[in-house]
Amino acid sequence: MSKGPKISVITACYNSANTIADTMASVASQSYDNIEHIVVDGLSKDKTIEVVERFPHVAQIIQEKDKGMYDAINKGINASTGDIVGILNSDDFFTHDEVLKKVSEAFESKNIESVFGDVKFVSPEDPEKVVRYYSCKGWEPRKFGLGYMPAHPTFYARKECFDKYGDYQIDYKICADYELVIRFLHTNRVTYKYIDDCMVTMRAGGISNEGIKSRITLNKEIVRACRENGIKTNLLKLGLMKFTKIKEFINLGND
Repeated sequence: MSKGPKISVITACYNSANTIADTMASVASQSYDNIEHIVVDGLSKDKTIEVVERFPHVAQIIQEKDKGMYDAINKGINASTGDIVGILNSDDFFTHDEVLKKVSEAFESKNIESVFGDVKFVSPEDPEKVVRYYSCKGWEPRKFGLGYMPAHPTFYARKECFDKYGDYQIDYKICADYELVIRFLHTNRVTYKYIDDCMVTMRAGGISNEGIKSRITLNKEIVRACRENGIKTNLLKLGLMKFTKIKEFINLGND
């Protein structure tokens, strides 16, 4: 067993049988072994749990009805016993086997309370085809008002931060992650460190990219999250975000 901190990885899922095997395998193959992997399933109707049960590394499986993804994640956080907590979605996977080792090393400094790195998006049909690269290099809290946050799938924080500052607000449809990271890094000045590495691979798509209706909800919730945490912004200001996204699609060589 590694001497470093225990890292709790929370995976919330619902009818994820087609993708969750990659998620599970990427955790099981990590070189760092002080891991607590908790899977929270919202009573899937497919073979999700059958897939999960193939992986003996899983510390706990919670199966019960929930009030949505963020409620499920909260259940996992509350059940976790690790020193560090992070989220790995059921259609995402760690980019390589050294990710959690790097997370552990970043937390060696007692002054660091959270970390994050980069993500890449791949085609759902061909995981080898990169369609977007999201770099957090140079990110700073003042960018929240522009709709720019650290990549949430790479965000790990000390468990005590969740105990002190709360978990995900489940009345958000899309942006509870945005609000939580603002609450941690801006409102409560949680210290952070950037890991210069692509930590997570995500399949393109997802709830925040399902069309114009979701985009409108996304932007409105970003404005709400900012205002609830004392950051001035508006929908027009968020329009600047699209220029950043164009750069992400162009600079695919960064991964």
